[in-house]
Amino acid sequence: MLGIVFTSLIDMLEEKVSPEFADDVIVEAQLENDGAYTAIGYYPFEDMQRLLTVLVDKTGKSANELLYDFGIFLFGKLGSVHGDVLANTSGILDMLAHLDDDIHVQVKKLYPDADLPRFSVLSRTDTTMKLQYYSERELFALAEGLMDAAADFYGAKIQRETVKTDIPYTYEFNITVQ
Repeated sequence: MLGIVFTSLIDMLEEKVSPEFADDVIVEAQLENDGAYTAIGYYPFEDMQRLLTVLVDKTGKSANELLYDFGIFLFGKLGSVHGDVLANTSGILDMLAHLDDDIHVQVKKLYPDADLPRFSVLSRTDTTMKLQYYSERELFALAEGLMDAAADFYGAKIQRETVKTDIPYTYEFNITVQ
C-alpha cells in the first residue's frame, strides 16, 4: 500500500485528535516498522488493518466509518500533492470516468508497485454514473469518502448508492449529481 496513505492517516490522527493519540495507535498496532512511514514508500496492507483494528477499539466507530472519514481527509492530501491531475478534469463525473485510464496511470508512473483498485464506468449520462469498483482489499468506504470529497472539490452535490455485487470484491456506485 502506498506510503502517502499511511502518512496521511497519521496526519489525520494528529490533526483531528492529537499527536499523542496517533503515537498511542501506532504503539498499540505493534507495527514492524514502529510507524516509520514515508510518503514515497510502499508498505504491507496488513499495517493498515492493524491500525484500523486499534482505531475501531479506541473510537467505537466501525472500520467502514473510519475509512469513509479517512477518504475525505485523504482527498485533501492527494489533491494538494497531485492537483495537476485534477486540473485536467471538468467535474466529479469526468474525474471518476478518468480514474483508471488517466489518474491511476499517472499514479503508477510515480509508484510502479502500487496495487490500485480498478474502476469501470458501466453507464453515464450528464448527471448520472454507474461505476464499478474492484479491490481485494474491500476499501469501498474509503472510495466513498474520496468521492464525496471530490464532489465538494468540484462544487457539486452528489447522491451515491453503494451496492455489493455477486462478483467477489466488487461494488457498484450509483452516482447522481444534483
